Amino acid sequence: MPTAHIDTFARDNLPPPAQQPDFLFDLPELQFPAQLNCATELLDRHVREGRGDRLCVQGPKDRWTYGDLWERANQIANVLVNEMGLVPGNRVLLHAPNTPMMVACWFGIVKAGGIVVATMPLLRAKELKAILEIGQISHALCDASLTEAMQEAATASVRLHQIRYFNSAAPDSLDAAMLARVGTFDNVDTALDDTCLIAFTSGTTGVPKATMHFHRDVMAICACWPRSVLKANADDVFIGSPPLAFTFGLGGEVLFPMSIGASMVLLEKAGPPQLLDGIRDYGATVVFTAPTSYRTLAARGAELRATKLRKCVSAGEVLPASTRQLWREATGIELIDGIGSTEMLHIFISADEHNARAGATGKVVPGYQARVVDDAGNPVPVGTVGKLAVRGPTGCRYLNDVRQRAYVQNGWNLTGDAYLMDADGYFFYQARTDDMIVSSGYNIASPEVEEAVLQHPAVAECAVIGVPDEERGQIVKAYVVLRAGHTADADMAQQLQDFVKKTVAPYKYPRAVEFLDKLPRTQTGKLQRYRLRNLE
Repeated sequence: MPTAHIDTFARDNLPPPAQQPDFLFDLPELQFPAQLNCATELLDRHVREGRGDRLCVQGPKDRWTYGDLWERANQIANVLVNEMGLVPGNRVLLHAPNTPMMVACWFGIVKAGGIVVATMPLLRAKELKAILEIGQISHALCDASLTEAMQEAATASVRLHQIRYFNSAAPDSLDAAMLARVGTFDNVDTALDDTCLIAFTSGTTGVPKATMHFHRDVMAICACWPRSVLKANADDVFIGSPPLAFTFGLGGEVLFPMSIGASMVLLEKAGPPQLLDGIRDYGATVVFTAPTSYRTLAARGAELRATKLRKCVSAGEVLPASTRQLWREATGIELIDGIGSTEMLHIFISADEHNARAGATGKVVPGYQARVVDDAGNPVPVGTVGKLAVRGPTGCRYLNDVRQRAYVQNGWNLTGDAYLMDADGYFFYQARTDDMIVSSGYNIASPEVEEAVLQHPAVAECAVIGVPDEERGQIVKAYVVLRAGHTADADMAQQLQDFVKKTVAPYKYPRAVEFLDKLPRTQTGKLQRYRLRNLE
């Protein structure tokens, strides 16, 4: 489509058409107009149709209606264009914790035709520098609490020339500039295939990649999984733990509630204690968080049963069957599991709470197709482990990255996950394709062993990898975090090994056990097995 971008960097650095996946738009709700700005559809539409007084976003310091958010986003767009010199297509770094002002900035950037590059608040200057360079970023909006890292990164950047800090009383802050700007703005009439966000992968392999997503993609994820699986309504109150720079959080905590006129609660810190307080204090009904958080929160089941919570979504890493059972017994709520990826933008395989099966991620989400394939890309028989391949209205577009060729093959996105599919179309996660352990000729999936170890009452967390062994090729090694009151010694290691032998096939037991105080995780909570491999 004819682009509205004056700065065409994003379009110029898309993968060649032959390296992009096939895109599917079979559903009626996936038929989008040629000119599409997702801010118009997700925010302006509610004001235009008379819902401006509905509650939209709240946090410890703010409580905004759709009209409030609309006005602030318009003011930010005016500052970006009229004071900071933004032109459509410029990339804008958005560095902040989850706050209403971060959401206002997100929509202000998109309204002005800019491209949002949101970053995790815990990133340091070194990591920000890399993102600034890869995205060739010229503008930044940053929470004042993160000034130090932002300034250090900016000093090393040759392109970043405009920074405004917000949530600040300083006279040169974004907040001050907004006061001088009107609360109306004519959104840039972007093309449906203009890039509106660049999301960086969270680094489970140690090397993050920049993924590009269009205005069309944002609206597509709102049209698929939320409608067919989540089935929330305008009276729901959404809350979650993932940072908004993580697309799981952006969708679950902002895009999906706004697509139906619901409201969201944003917490700057959202560990299990803060999340529980937020669910109770704000009357949250829908929560998005990772399996490790659900496992911790389950101990507070009696308190959770007294809240309005009714839908609980798990993604970001594999959901152990034991965690699903623990949560159901503690709260009476069946978890909604799902698998998505930064490359695909959000969830593409899932099952609602009424059709969940223990151990299964779910079925393919309407609008998408998925299959399990061999190394040549051919579908494998039902019940056979292979590589997960998926395609739909969203797909992988790395920004100028040779790894595009590995992720997209023959029009399909290869997610890097090993799965099997049963005769009913349910997909069962086995491992990341690089997490399969081959020991004495046996294929052993790390998550299966982790699940077995986690069933022991002394275990809080567990990660399993394969380590080299002269006799067996590899052996299974478990890294274990114990619950309080248990001793990390040889006797405990032997107890765990014996326990696993009774739970799964004995050849799968961890021949080596090492105890840690905590497991290495990304800022989004994903386990970083590569860091454990590096220890070896």
